[in-house]
Amino acid sequence: MENPGEELVGSYLKEILDCEFVEFNLNTRFTQGEIDVVGINYAKKIVYVCEVATHLETGMQYVKGNQPDNVDRFVKKFEKNIEFANRKFADWQKVFMLWSPIVKKTKEGSKHDQMRDVGEIKKIIKNRFNQDIQVIVNSDYLRCINELRKVAKSRTDEIKSPLMRFMQIEEKLKAYLEKSRK
Repeated sequence: MENPGEELVGSYLKEILDCEFVEFNLNTRFTQGEIDVVGINYAKKIVYVCEVATHLETGMQYVKGNQPDNVDRFVKKFEKNIEFANRKFADWQKVFMLWSPIVKKTKEGSKHDQMRDVGEIKKIIKNRFNQDIQVIVNSDYLRCINELRKVAKSRTDEIKSPLMRFMQIEEKLKAYLEKSRK
């Protein structure tokens, strides 16, 4: 079952990027591990392959032993994701995304810096595969949430996504209460 962070990404792929099909926690037959979220826009022949790290207190922080492991972990994930996308969607446009609500930047010269890790992940993937990674973190992540809120506010049908339905309830309730105060 997807977590709320993955649900948010899937909702964004459906509602904003017009994906007709979204799959969560996709296990492929030829690679170990899973891909967090995959979205397919058939009309434009675009596949979105997303890794999602929803860590709130620690930020985007993976560790192996006692040492940060963001770079190695995400490079391996994106290598697998690129292999999957190239195999299954050879002639499609491929968009690889890294989503995380909080990615911390530490002061200059610090040994560990999550934003520096993100830059390193992007650089390694670009050098190895000539592939860009779209990074949706911090204020960009919040911008995407707000885009979903606008969609939820504008819709009158019952949205099936629990996350989007919650936003819809919240937006409709705010509008009703504001109107009733007048």
